[in-house]
Amino acid sequence: MGMKKLSIYIEDSVIGGYFDDEFKEHTQELFKNFKNEKYTPIISSHVIAELENGAPSHVKENLQNINYEEYNVNEEMIKLAEKYMEQKIVSENYYSDALHIAVAAVIGVDVLVNWNFKHIVNLIKIKMFNSVNLKEGYNILEIRSPREVIENE
Repeated sequence: MGMKKLSIYIEDSVIGGYFDDEFKEHTQELFKNFKNEKYTPIISSHVIAELENGAPSHVKENLQNINYEEYNVNEEMIKLAEKYMEQKIVSENYYSDALHIAVAAVIGVDVLVNWNFKHIVNLIKIKMFNSVNLKEGYNILEIRSPREVIENE
């Protein structure tokens, strides 16, 4: 029985983490899984905007190495991100992170991967994001670090 291919929402911390000493081992493994088409990488127009907004060119180019699906941010996603902000799950400075989570929840990806342990990959925050998701009629969103989703041969 083949498992359904996981759809994995990635954002800048992961795309850039490929080159970061602390994160590269697991991130590069994840990208290998994308290249072997074990998983489907998902991004949004918000990811592209953030990369355009100051990522070094080698980080932007890194995205071209994988066959990703891109979704445009829409009103529904923005509304959900605003609900997270109303609940004070993250502060105003982290609206950008809230929007990534909202996008992933609305699309209905299997998992959002992230290297931000303070604001995102954090059990208390994940429970809070998901209580809003459930209340608003979305499924629970798995939020993990790349280390937790890579498949080693």
